[in-house]
Amino acid sequence: MSNLIFSVFPNENFIDLGLFQFGREKCSSAHSFGPAARNHFLFHYVISGKGTLMAENSKGETITYSVKSMQGFMIFPDQITMYIADKDVPWEYIWIEFDGLRAKSMINLTGISIENPIYHARKKDLREKMKDEMIYITENSKESPFHLIGHLYLFLDYLVRSSASLQISSGSNLRDFYIHEALVYIEHNFQNNITVEGIASVCGLNRSYFGKIFKEAMGMSPQEFLLNFRMAKAAELLKLTSLSIGDISLAVGYDNSLHFSRAFKNIYNIPPREWRNKNKIEKNDYNI
Repeated sequence: MSNLIFSVFPNENFIDLGLFQFGREKCSSAHSFGPAARNHFLFHYVISGKGTLMAENSKGETITYSVKSMQGFMIFPDQITMYIADKDVPWEYIWIEFDGLRAKSMINLTGISIENPIYHARKKDLREKMKDEMIYITENSKESPFHLIGHLYLFLDYLVRSSASLQISSGSNLRDFYIHEALVYIEHNFQNNITVEGIASVCGLNRSYFGKIFKEAMGMSPQEFLLNFRMAKAAELLKLTSLSIGDISLAVGYDNSLHFSRAFKNIYNIPPREWRNKNKIEKNDYNI
């Protein structure tokens, strides 16, 4: 039998980076999971033993990888994978499932991708600190959501800095600067009538080139990101406040509440009022 520790994160009010579930498992011989697809990014770190990962690449081909202790593997959203513990030396691993508007850009910094999902450490001390953060999160599931999100950021910092494939050229540094400038501008101005052309102009780029590097970094177009960011902010206001739909519409950059409701429904599949009825958190229920 497998020895399993598993927890689900209790809070969804984190837009940039959110935690969904985490755990640790000492697997039995040939223990397997899948084939299955995840909705979010899922990182496994192998503490001991070894096993096999079978994962689809961007072409839909299934590639087989051998993974051993002190290595790890990333599973990407909607990617079909299966992983199996070794028959003779089954692995023990720890995992974290996370996502958010900044998740993809953070993962891009590691060099880990759907074509190259295996984590190899560049520095032992950083690898050990990354592992310690994963263990801490798993063993302290009753801490407040903000506390755990703080340790999630530390985990990602060590993941990025310890990755063997981390190679940032001056060109990618410049690209990252542009993306950072765009994200800061969106965060500070999403409630205003901003456009993709305006965001590109703030970065000093033409719209076409800006759209290209933004999608490469964030996994979605600037229009899609702005829409998702506004609707995520709207969902937060619907859940945590008693503001009217009209006021929330204005707060996220929509002068017309009907247009806002249509945009919200396109993202969440139900109108904002109905979404609020299902998700509203009263003050006495909100513990952090």
